[in-house]
Amino acid sequence: MNTARVRESDLVLQQGSYSNQAYVNNPIKEETQVIEGYFQKEISQKAMAIRKVNKTLCALLGVAVLVAFISYYFSMSNELTLNKLSRQITTLNEENAELQNQLDRLKSFNNVDSKMMENSTLQKAAKVIEVQAVTPALSVDEDVQKTASFNWAIGY
Repeated sequence: MNTARVRESDLVLQQGSYSNQAYVNNPIKEETQVIEGYFQKEISQKAMAIRKVNKTLCALLGVAVLVAFISYYFSMSNELTLNKLSRQITTLNEENAELQNQLDRLKSFNNVDSKMMENSTLQKAAKVIEVQAVTPALSVDEDVQKTASFNWAIGY
């Protein structure tokens, strides 16, 4: 086989193709893959930077949500404790009010008694005497006299 002739014929074909087609001499043919399978494509630096920023922001958001849940738990437990203390305080205040009323009543009796002893206007009985029931001398009529009936008038 003469390779020189083949090369000459290729040159003739190439020169003819220049005249028939514009700039395309030999278009690049797609080659079939030799190895088949899934291969990870190359990731650009921009995509890697975006992924890092997204992961960082997700981590920060997760931490913020966790802190929010923890603070909500503590605030609810504090509120329950405050409600319990408020109920106890209300109960104690009501009991205090009742005791204060009793104390005021006793103080007023004590004040009256002490003033009575100072002025000696009233004396306490030294002895209690029991007396038998006495029938009244006058008899009480149980019949009540009715007044004359009143005639009502309708109208003016």
